[in-house]
Parts: sequence; C-alpha cells; structure tokens
Amino acid sequence: MVEVLAPAKVNLTLHVTGRRDDGFHLLDSLVMFADLGDRLGVTEAEESTLRVTGPMARGVPVDATNLVLRAAAMMGATGHFTLEKHLPHAAGLGGGSADAAATFRALSMLTGKPIPEAPERLGADVPVCLSGVSSRMRGVGEELTALPDLPRLHALLVNPNLPVLTAEVFKCLTKTDNAPMPDEIPQGLDRAAMVAWLAEQRNDLEEAAIAAEPVIAQVFQTLASTPGCQLTRMSGSGGTCFGLYMDAETAQSAQGRLRESNPSWWSKAVVLGG
Repeated sequence: MVEVLAPAKVNLTLHVTGRRDDGFHLLDSLVMFADLGDRLGVTEAEESTLRVTGPMARGVPVDATNLVLRAAAMMGATGHFTLEKHLPHAAGLGGGSADAAATFRALSMLTGKPIPEAPERLGADVPVCLSGVSSRMRGVGEELTALPDLPRLHALLVNPNLPVLTAEVFKCLTKTDNAPMPDEIPQGLDRAAMVAWLAEQRNDLEEAAIAAEPVIAQVFQTLASTPGCQLTRMSGSGGTCFGLYMDAETAQSAQGRLRESNPSWWSKAVVLGG
C-alpha cells in the first residue's frame, strides 16, 4: 500500500490577466502549500474503486466523476483508493486537484508508470499540486516557476462551510485583463517584508466571489478583526479566506476566537511553505 498527503494549496495572490479564445482564463498566482490536507491510500486492484472517509467525506462522489478516479483513468492504471477527506469542498484550496496530483504520485510509486503529460487537463491547479513546492503559476496553470526562498508564513484558513463554484465566480467577473504581478517575485525576505509585499498584490476574484456568495465579505470582516491579523485575502476562487499572522501562537489564538464566534465555520491555523 502507498499513502501520500494531498496538501491544501493556498493562492496568496491571484491576478486574472486575460482570457483565451477557448474561454480559459490566464492567471498569475503565487501559491504556497499548507501543513494540512487530504490523505490518499492506494493498493493494487484489477478495477478501480474509491472509498471516502474523514470529517469532510459527506457529499464527495465516489463514482467516475471524482478526480481520483479520473486521474487513475488518465494514467491508465487501477487501484483501490481510500481518500481521507479533511479539506472542505469547492473551497479554493485545490482539494480535488490535490487529490488528483496525489493519485498520480501514488500510482507512479505503486506501478512504476510515468505521470501523464499535460496534467492541467484535469484542472488548472493539478500541475502546481504535483510540484508540491511554493511556486509562481501562470498561463492556465501549466507555467510554473519554483520559489524556494520564501519565508514560512503563519495563517488561519477560514471557510463558511459553503461551497463556492468556480464557474459561478467567473460568471461574476467583470474584468479579465488585469495587470500581472511584478516580473520578479522577491526572494529571501523575512516574514514581515513578505507580508508587506503581498499586501501590494491582489486576488482579482474576490469581488466576483462576494457577488456570488455575500457571506465571504463577512468572513473577511471577521478575520480582519482578530488580534494580530496583518493581511486578509481569499484563496483561489473561494470561499476560503485567510489571515496572515507573525507567529503560530497568534494564528492559533485567532482560530480559538473565531471558533467561539462562528462555530459553524471551518477554520484551521496552518503553516505555509517550509
């Protein structure tokens, strides 16, 4: 049996810079990974099957629409898969794409088969989730530049337990030709300088996501009011938002306060990068 982690992907920035003739949007995004994610186990089997467990298992399909089984089919391999689901659904954390990337890695380890080319066919986040390292992601997700010298960041991830569909968010997007990030992303900054640099960047999907699901604005307000929060932003197309803090203790304290005030929301203090 092979077991792998499918860590949560967090978009610290997400600039929408254009739209191709085929309708796919062009992105420029700084991505880091959290020390939290789904877990995937696979054993050899003649036919692929999927069992989903864990605190976020409810509502996850176990048929051929699941990205785990789609990734296995794309790879031309089979197995019995157990997915321990910890990330909320349609949350902007790359959960399905992370699971697909984990499937590719696990099956390659189990069978020796190579990972298929053009994994972005399963989703824009699959290539960066396959890399598993802090990266600049451009194009439709296929252009990656590793960024090894970013500082570790302490964050609180918050989701109102409301799925936010990417297609609905993009329907609300009014401008698709926004400026990209600077040509060079600074390396070797300390944590405070990195947060200051991030504050000058954007997630161009935030207003569209709030238009689609107004509760996201409440998440921002709640995060911003927690002591020590230095920056709030949304990850991906939502609805997970995050706050950045200077240390783990402050992030964990913010999580405790938020769980008291909004017990129905999902929240996790995490470390990004490292």
